[in-house]
Amino acid sequence: MAEIRYSATGRRKASIARVSMSPGNGQITVNRIPLDSYFPRETLRMIIRQPLELTGMIGKYDVAARVEGGGLTGQAGALRHGISRALISIDNDLRLRLKKEGFLTRDPREKERKKYGQKGARKRFQFSKR
Repeated sequence: MAEIRYSATGRRKASIARVSMSPGNGQITVNRIPLDSYFPRETLRMIIRQPLELTGMIGKYDVAARVEGGGLTGQAGALRHGISRALISIDNDLRLRLKKEGFLTRDPREKERKKYGQKGARKRFQFSKR
């Protein structure tokens, strides 16, 4: 018998997280590394667990994620987004609760590009009258 797997993609900033969930005992692995080793800060681990705690699925599903791009904060946000989307494919009734908390909204903020003839995206060279 094949194991049931639910998969989804989450994104934030320049990070992309491909999340795969299956019934289990609550283990979370990121790029084949345990969650506690991959994300050193407790705040990032808390962000990732938020959708599972909200829906009461914290010990019921194993999460295996492949994350790439961006920094740790962006990757944690992308992972939260992916887990939330995967939970909806498990049970569509959770959608309202997850949406109310804002876990299904993709954070659209991206790095603004540097403009030509200037120092950065917004920074300008100092104006000199003479």
